[in-house]
Amino acid sequence: MPALQKKGLGRGLGALIADVEATKEEHSGQDKTDKSGVLMIDINRVEPSKQQHRKYFDEEALDQLSESIRSFGVIQPLIVKEENGFYSIIAGERRWRAARRAGLSDVPVIIKEYTETDILQVALIENLQRQDLNPIEEASCYQRLIEEYFFTQDDVASRIGKSRSAISYALRLLELDEQVQSLLIDGKLSSGQGRLLTKVANPKDQLNCANEIAEKDMNLRDTEAFIERYLNPVAPKSNSQRIYTQTAAYKNLEDDLKSVLGTKVSIHDGKKKGTIAIEYYSKDELDRLILLLRKAAD
Repeated sequence: MPALQKKGLGRGLGALIADVEATKEEHSGQDKTDKSGVLMIDINRVEPSKQQHRKYFDEEALDQLSESIRSFGVIQPLIVKEENGFYSIIAGERRWRAARRAGLSDVPVIIKEYTETDILQVALIENLQRQDLNPIEEASCYQRLIEEYFFTQDDVASRIGKSRSAISYALRLLELDEQVQSLLIDGKLSSGQGRLLTKVANPKDQLNCANEIAEKDMNLRDTEAFIERYLNPVAPKSNSQRIYTQTAAYKNLEDDLKSVLGTKVSIHDGKKKGTIAIEYYSKDELDRLILLLRKAAD
């Protein structure tokens, strides 16, 4: 199995492309090879993989990508696996869909001889790098690695480049009522809000809470307080209880930021202002954090 780095989101597609060890030289039909060794394949011989865990594609974003491809072509080759004269997409289905819309007859591909486990990991890494998966799709990928390929949560965390707690938090979303999961899929609830909703055991109550949170466009802190009130409607909160709830909300926020940034984050709330402290331990670590924050701001 190809080695995937344990830090960051795997090796990345650029590294995968650079590490092609056995691109095939001879192919039938109208397939052509350019000077770089990337194969040009008839688009009708390329098809989505059954391993693809991404089910939702933004139509507007696909239209925008197809316009770009119509002007400049497919810049980054698809990664595929040859199967009975056809080519199953390991990474790049979004590009393939957009290329079809743009009317392309051929697409650039790189052929890899991956196992099913490799395919699942590579496709997952690509989607995570592009932030293409919604929280439920992401959690379903992790669950599949665990149930079908006998990974532990630690194994998944190591392969994907996330903390074990991030994997555990994601899997908890699959415990939610299906209608609540739909709200996460549609982007009406965040993964953090979904995790808080797992505290509400009754599916009907869970959905009622989820709908109100979505309708009122609550932030994570408001969601925490709302669910606490919902679960404990009778007992009035003392000042110390309110402080405890506020502290718990900040702790959840710290955990969320830690899972995203991969380092310790502290939130300090004052009467008039607050601070967020992000720790780093080397120049390389600082550069990595700055890159992540810049991407988040784009």
